[in-house]
Amino acid sequence: MKKTIYRYFFYEFLRYFTITLFALAIIVWTIQAVNYLDLVSEDGHAFTIYFSYSFLTLSKVITKLMPFCFLIATVLTVSKLEKDNELMVLWTSGLNKIHIANFLFTVSLLVMFLQILFTTAINPKLLYISRMLLKNSELQFIPSLLKERQFNDTVEGLTIFVDKKDDDQVFRNIFIRDDGKILSEVDGSSSTIFAEYGYINDEEKNLILHNGSIQRLKEDGSINVFQFDKTALNLSGLATKSISEPKMQETSTIEIFSCLIQKDISIHNCNLDKKSLMDNKIEINKRFGMPFYIPLIALLCSFLLASRKDKKIYSYKKYIYFFIGFLILASSEIIVRYSGTSWKHSAAYYLIPLLMSPLFYLILIRTFKYENLSK
Repeated sequence: MKKTIYRYFFYEFLRYFTITLFALAIIVWTIQAVNYLDLVSEDGHAFTIYFSYSFLTLSKVITKLMPFCFLIATVLTVSKLEKDNELMVLWTSGLNKIHIANFLFTVSLLVMFLQILFTTAINPKLLYISRMLLKNSELQFIPSLLKERQFNDTVEGLTIFVDKKDDDQVFRNIFIRDDGKILSEVDGSSSTIFAEYGYINDEEKNLILHNGSIQRLKEDGSINVFQFDKTALNLSGLATKSISEPKMQETSTIEIFSCLIQKDISIHNCNLDKKSLMDNKIEINKRFGMPFYIPLIALLCSFLLASRKDKKIYSYKKYIYFFIGFLILASSEIIVRYSGTSWKHSAAYYLIPLLMSPLFYLILIRTFKYENLSK
């Protein structure tokens, strides 16, 4: 009997949780993917790189939404069963409410461990792969470098300006400043190129320039000037200034622990200064600490089981508990940003849900005690 009830309860919860999680994840991911369009329009990466990079960030979005979707799914599940009088049937059949609360707490532990798995192992790996895609990709859309009346410095060490673009894809009055020997391996510290007009060849790899000059500044300070009627600049293989080094969230959990314990500065994103160590602590707390607030949300939502239709506040209880749960999750997001200032603050961040959960559970037992429901 209990197994059937638990299975049904879990099915309803899983249905709401899955629908809510993926619906919100798709919305957030779509908005995020639109922002990533700069990788193509501004940085000149290929669409394949853009789609791969965007897709690999989806797991991060899903993980971030898990606690919030758990809150929504729990409130909707209990409200639905209460509305259909299914809970009343369970209570009259002799099922103790604390058993449902215990089952809901067990489900929250499963979600908690799932989120820890994502935050500690899956997300850092996928985000690291996405960063390496940007690092190893070459500039594909050369026309993105040539924008009317804009100084484009997408490629580090290279600045390009065009005055006008004709309808026939011909660029007028072209200025190119090469400070990094990107377009030429000839000795010299920098080069400046002027051209009356130019265009990109069919393969979109060469910029063909006409009627211009090249001014090359040599190491000794002298300047060589070359006039040309026509010349070609090979723009294939250019790399943008997109951040290519892994960020903190893209660093593996093992490396972050090694940084905090061993103080090994050879590890990426590991420095001995106070800010770097604080950032490492905050990242660890995000990965391990925030999931502990999910069981706390489960116990909070269990108070909905004690709702009575004869109370005036009944119809508003689900909104009240949802709002309280939302405040808890929002507070955990804010507090974690300050948890890295010291080990005491980090310990306090973990102790908040660990101490509040038993307190909520004791209050639940007392609340259900006088309802005279047997097992």
